[in-house]
Amino acid sequence: MDNLLNFWWIPALVILILLRRYIFQLLGLVIVPEDKIGLVTKKFVLFGDKKELPAGRIIATEGEAGYQAQTLPPGLHFGMWIWQYEITLQPLMIIPSGQIGLIVAKDGAELPKGRVLAQSVPSDSFQDAEMFLKNGGQKGRQAAIITAGTYRINTFLFEIVLTEMTKIGENKVGIITTLDGDPLDAGQIAGHDIKGHNNFQDADVFLKNGGRRGLQQQIVLAGMYTFNPWFVQIEQVDMVLIPIGTVGVVNSYVGPDGTDVSGEDFKHGNIVGKGHKGVWNEPLGPGKYPLNPYIMKVELVPTTNLVLNWATARNESHNLDRHLSTITVRSRDGFPFNLDVSQIIHIPSYEAPKVIARFGTMLNLVSQVLEPTIGNYFRNSAQTADVISFLTQRKERQDSAKKHISEVLEQYNVNGVDTLIGDIVPPESLMKTLTDRKIAEEQKVTYETQRMAQETRQTLEKETAVADMQKQIVQAQQGVQIAERVADAAVKKANGEATSTKVQAEAESQRVKLIANAEAEKLRMMGNAEAERTRATGEAEAAKILAIGKSNAEAYELQVKSIGADGFVKMKVTETIGKEGVKIIPDVLIAGGGTEGGGSVLDLLGLKLLESWGKDKKELPEA
Repeated sequence: MDNLLNFWWIPALVILILLRRYIFQLLGLVIVPEDKIGLVTKKFVLFGDKKELPAGRIIATEGEAGYQAQTLPPGLHFGMWIWQYEITLQPLMIIPSGQIGLIVAKDGAELPKGRVLAQSVPSDSFQDAEMFLKNGGQKGRQAAIITAGTYRINTFLFEIVLTEMTKIGENKVGIITTLDGDPLDAGQIAGHDIKGHNNFQDADVFLKNGGRRGLQQQIVLAGMYTFNPWFVQIEQVDMVLIPIGTVGVVNSYVGPDGTDVSGEDFKHGNIVGKGHKGVWNEPLGPGKYPLNPYIMKVELVPTTNLVLNWATARNESHNLDRHLSTITVRSRDGFPFNLDVSQIIHIPSYEAPKVIARFGTMLNLVSQVLEPTIGNYFRNSAQTADVISFLTQRKERQDSAKKHISEVLEQYNVNGVDTLIGDIVPPESLMKTLTDRKIAEEQKVTYETQRMAQETRQTLEKETAVADMQKQIVQAQQGVQIAERVADAAVKKANGEATSTKVQAEAESQRVKLIANAEAEKLRMMGNAEAERTRATGEAEAAKILAIGKSNAEAYELQVKSIGADGFVKMKVTETIGKEGVKIIPDVLIAGGGTEGGGSVLDLLGLKLLESWGKDKKELPEA
């Protein structure tokens, strides 16, 4: 027990810790942590202090009993007696990143009539409630806001509402409608431009500079904004896209009245300069534009060739011809039939404002001009001809339509490029007649074609035969040409050889001549030598012969003297017959016949035969 009594101070310390606040307040002391503020409520006033708040007020600024405007910052504060003051520790107000704080004042001056937001007064971002009230701060929703951060806000006076910042997306436009300000001027649909309000993020500047409530001409572009949603409403719309091949004609509903620049000849509306109320004379080219669609309208006008189809089953992507359909006409002979028509138009960019000033929209141009013009023209044209002639004269009627419609469209600042007649659908009964006629004509053409094909085949066969012969002729001609060329080559070769031979012959002749001259000289010299030798030999031979002759003569003379002349002759004849082999008996003996005169004839025939055999040098047959 004694040991337990030794630790009496522990429970006393715990009690002291738990009751420290009340103990401190009994002593008039208040400790405010650094992450809080102290809100003070005065329970009563002492004698001599002001006792009552002014009528309509709930926050005391002069020591009155009640909620006090003054707060206790972090630290130690004296004189806050528990029986007179109640201290409420309030966490600091933290505004996270990406959010804003909207302020509602529970006390202050009354709002002016017609206003919905209290104007801003100096108050250290609503952290000094006493300053707010003494500077004429108004109760209710405040025009000013607080952004991300930490604040010491007296929540007896101010209520904080957290909200997200406003984000305007890419390729978007923020359309602003203000909920406070002066009323719009008569005849105006949007407030005029106000400077200095930082894209409507500073409501006080907007209101102080005469900003009007309602739709605003000014817009905001992509980004993050600290808009007070009690002050402005934001509507995000797409930027105006003007595709390539089109222009945007602007019809502005706001701005000062401008001077008409359309000229005296244009009587269908005013065209004004850029920035004025009305149709602007300068259209917008292709691109993206951050425009307010509530104060100006942009009408797209194609500047490329535009095709419009009067055909039930076909529309172009621009959809300007979505209400057009196949044209039904009636011919002169009473047949109704349908035809499709395509009209190509072109609107120059400089004429686009006049077209819009005249018709308002491209769709109105189609419905008010093109549709009745083209429909009535073809209905009138069809009644001047029967169905067959309309079909057969399609090109002529198409050219006539192009000329007529182009002249009409020029009056409306539109160029008619071409008019094309598409499918023509005559009555079925008439089509059957035409089909039968056409089939008969085609059969006739078929038969004629077959006949011509046979003739062509015959001609082809004939020509084929000729071509085959022609091949041989060509080959022969080619052979002749080849032969001629070979001959020419041979001639040229011969000429070349002759020339070569001639040259060689001349050279050889010259060589032979030289040789001949040398040989002649040699022969001359040899001849001279031979002549000299021959002469010498001849003289020797002559002398020899002469000697032999003399010797033979002397021998013959001695023989004659010896044997006599007749004997000498017979001896020489016998010697000659033996030496020369002369036949004494003839090979053929021809004898005379018994008839008179027959022997002589036979002798002659025999001699003739002997002559023939002798000429042929043949041996005679043996007898």
